[in-house]
Amino acid sequence: MVGIVVVSHSYKIAEGVKELTKELVPREVPLISIGGTSDGRIGTELEDIIDAVEKVYTKEGVIIIGDVGSSLMNSKVALEILDLEGYENVAISSAPLVEGAMVAAIESNLGKNLKTIKEKIESKRLIELI
Repeated sequence: MVGIVVVSHSYKIAEGVKELTKELVPREVPLISIGGTSDGRIGTELEDIIDAVEKVYTKEGVIIIGDVGSSLMNSKVALEILDLEGYENVAISSAPLVEGAMVAAIESNLGKNLKTIKEKIESKRLIELI
């Protein structure tokens, strides 16, 4: 399965996204959500992103989904560091955080590959209306 790292500026948002995703996909999907700084402020920390990717990394890869701004910038820097350490199959997505994480978990659970998951969560219609 493709691992998923949710990066938010807010610890509460990150945990909420993880809670929603695990409710939708009860099977264990390699997913870690991180948010906020080590001293409890709003923000993201590069080291946390790197640690999270290392924890959920599989041969199928990892997709990082961030909320805005520095979460995506820090993810990009983390990707460069991880690539130097041999973690080659990692992608960053600017998909909407909640919908992106939920759909990524479903697609990972179905055995889809990293490229397919990234394309799906970045498509204009993430979730079809009934």
